[in-house]
Amino acid sequence: MPVLTRLIPSPVVVEISGGAMDKLAGLLADQRISASGKLAMAISNGSGRALREQLAPLLPDAHWYTVDDGTIDSAVRLADAIRGERYDAVVGLGGGKIIDVTKYAAARVGLPMVAVATNLSHDGICSPISTLDNDNGRGSYGVPSPIAMVIDLDVIREAPARYVRSGIGEAISNISAIADWQLSHRVTGETVDGLAAAMARTAGESVLRHPGGIGDDEFLVVLAEALVLGGIAMSISGDSRPSSGACHEISHAFDLLHPARRALHGEQCGLGAAFAMHLRGAREEAGLIAEVLRRHGLPVLPEEIGFTADEFAETVAYAPQTRPGRFTILEHLDLSTDQIRDAYADYAKTIGS
Repeated sequence: MPVLTRLIPSPVVVEISGGAMDKLAGLLADQRISASGKLAMAISNGSGRALREQLAPLLPDAHWYTVDDGTIDSAVRLADAIRGERYDAVVGLGGGKIIDVTKYAAARVGLPMVAVATNLSHDGICSPISTLDNDNGRGSYGVPSPIAMVIDLDVIREAPARYVRSGIGEAISNISAIADWQLSHRVTGETVDGLAAAMARTAGESVLRHPGGIGDDEFLVVLAEALVLGGIAMSISGDSRPSSGACHEISHAFDLLHPARRALHGEQCGLGAAFAMHLRGAREEAGLIAEVLRRHGLPVLPEEIGFTADEFAETVAYAPQTRPGRFTILEHLDLSTDQIRDAYADYAKTIGS
C-alpha cells in the first residue's frame, strides 16, 4: 500500500537562543544557504545601525541596505537595489516591518530570504505573507516563507516590552481564528486543513497556558516558537486562515479607519480575539483570554488603546469588509452597529472590570 505524504514548506533552520545573531554566518554556511557570505542585509535606519556595527565584522562580504519604512514602495526600492548583484540570499534584520519588506523584495528578485527577528511583535517573522502599507492603507502580499529563521534572545530582551507583548496578543488570537475556521466549516462547508489548524491552535495554547512573563527566557522561547509555528501553519494551508479570523478583521478595520491612531497589530488582535470569543458565546474562553492578556499588560477594552465604545462598534461593523469572502463569527451573526454596541456593553461588563 502506498504511503501518501506531503512536503511542508518551512525554514531549513530555526535558531532561537542567546547569541544566535553572532552565529548567523556559520548557520548559513552549514545549511548551504550562503557558503560565500555574499549577502544583502536589510536594516532599519534606527536600531539597525547598532546591529550593523555588531555584525559587520562577522560578515565581511555582506552589503548593507537601509529600509526607510514598511511600505510597498520601500520593498520595491530594495528589490531594485539588489537585483543583479548575485547575492546568495537576502537577510531581513529587524522587526516586523523590515522582515515584511525584505520578504517581498526577495520574492521579487527570486532570492531566498533569511529572517533575523529583533522583536517578537507578530507571526509575520516566519509567514508566507508580507503586510505592507500602500496608497489604499495596508495590503497583504503572498511571498515565499523565510528559508532560515534566527531569533537572538539577547536582542529580544533589549526590544521595547510593548513589542513583545504585542506578539503575545498575536499568538493567542490563533485560538479565536481556529474557532472561526471551524465555524466556517460547519456553516459553509469550507475545508479545514487539520495539520495547519492543530499547529496554530497549539501555538496559541502554549502561550495562553504558560505561567511565565516577558522577563522569563523560557517564556520568550515559547512565544518565539509559537510565532514561528503560526507562520508555518499559514504556509501549510496556503493562506492566513489558521491565524486570521474575526480577530484580524477587527485589527485591519482599526488600521483602515483610524490609520493615525492604530495600536500595534498584536494588541488589536488580542482584543479582537477576546471580543470574538464573547460574541460566539464562549464566555469562559473569552474570560481566560482577557485574563491572560491583562496579566501581560495588553489591552482588553478599546478604551485602553484610545477608542470609545462607539468607535469600537463602528470598527467591528466595518471589519468584514477587510477580508471579503472570509467567514467568521462576524459574518455569521451579521450584527448591526447598534447590536454590536450592545454586545460590547455586555462584554465590558463581563470581563472589563
